[in-house]
Amino acid sequence: MTPVARALVAAVLTLVLVAVSGCGAVHRSSTDRAGDDTFEGDVRTARTLTEQFWRAQFEESGRIYRPIADFIPYSGRFGPSCGDEPAVPNNAFYCPIGHFIAFDQDWLESLWSEMGDGSVYVIIPHEFGHAVQAQLRTGFELNVQMELQADCYAGATLAGLVNSGALAAEEGDEEELLLSLAAAGDPTDDWLDPSAHGTAEQRQASFATGYQEGVGAC
Repeated sequence: MTPVARALVAAVLTLVLVAVSGCGAVHRSSTDRAGDDTFEGDVRTARTLTEQFWRAQFEESGRIYRPIADFIPYSGRFGPSCGDEPAVPNNAFYCPIGHFIAFDQDWLESLWSEMGDGSVYVIIPHEFGHAVQAQLRTGFELNVQMELQADCYAGATLAGLVNSGALAAEEGDEEELLLSLAAAGDPTDDWLDPSAHGTAEQRQASFATGYQEGVGAC
């Protein structure tokens, strides 16, 4: 990781939502101001607050936000299809055909248990970022551009929710969280790969940009 990317991420982590540790990790107190320290509660709160955030963003720009039509938990391969694409395990996705978000509940809950509730407050806003892109009819030449903007939107959403007091922020372990974020990145910088999401460094930097500078920087 370059010093610039590390500095960006370190700035974000001063108000990080999740403390990450290795085996035997203890789930910290909920970021949810209502104190609902359960997986179901965090998922519900992440959805509700993210949509509230984007509704306000759209109103400020004179647009009307269209809430997603459905929010579907599934297990393994037993999830909704998106057109000709079946649901797969260990995944969360936005489907423009039907304007819905679906997620492998077992996978997401395992992340919540092992890493803390911050995983929920990153993954769900990321998928809502794709729903926003669809509403704004944002076009991309490459898939990786779309994914990195969704990371940026996720960072902006979290910053907005923390700054408004809707979520409580906790100081976390920077090095271990950096390792966790790195695990979400592509192993190579192959932007032409139609499934590319960006390297660990690119995803960290995009998230940090949104967190520090807001939606307009995405």
